[in-house]
Amino acid sequence: MCCFPQLKVLITREEIGKAVTRLASEIRRDYQGKRPLLIGVLKGSFVFMADLIRHLDLSLEVDFIKLSSYGAAKETSGKVRVVQPLKTAIKGRDVLVIEDIVDTGITISFLLDYLRKKKPASLKFCSLTDKPSRRQVPISIDYLGFTVPNKFIVGYGLDFNEEFRYLPDICFVED
Repeated sequence: MCCFPQLKVLITREEIGKAVTRLASEIRRDYQGKRPLLIGVLKGSFVFMADLIRHLDLSLEVDFIKLSSYGAAKETSGKVRVVQPLKTAIKGRDVLVIEDIVDTGITISFLLDYLRKKKPASLKFCSLTDKPSRRQVPISIDYLGFTVPNKFIVGYGLDFNEEFRYLPDICFVED
């Protein structure tokens, strides 16, 4: 249960655990015999990605990229920039991008286009949550945990102005 009166639990830690197990099973099946490069989108994906990796039981490599489009606001600026680039070359690699949430689609669309230009052997996308009601750019999600309503969510790595990432449940901010 969330410990702030303005927050309400949307997805419990138990539901998250079941989704992570399911997603890991799907990914393990699709990457059997391969050594994928998992790219976490910082900062929000790190909790989800850590749990997911522990369930994969695959030889893999990890890298991170940090993008910015929100800053301290609850609304995207619409302009995406790379704050921290990849350290790993991805040409010819099987790449799986790990994200915490797809909202407008602007950030992930930018990232997938950016990565495609680097010529990976394959490129797939996994997101813990999807908020299709806010979509401005169409996005195909290969592995999805949850579809969420048009509420601002925090917890399990998701934040508001760097707060609430530590919450074990996914909660929504009451207006």
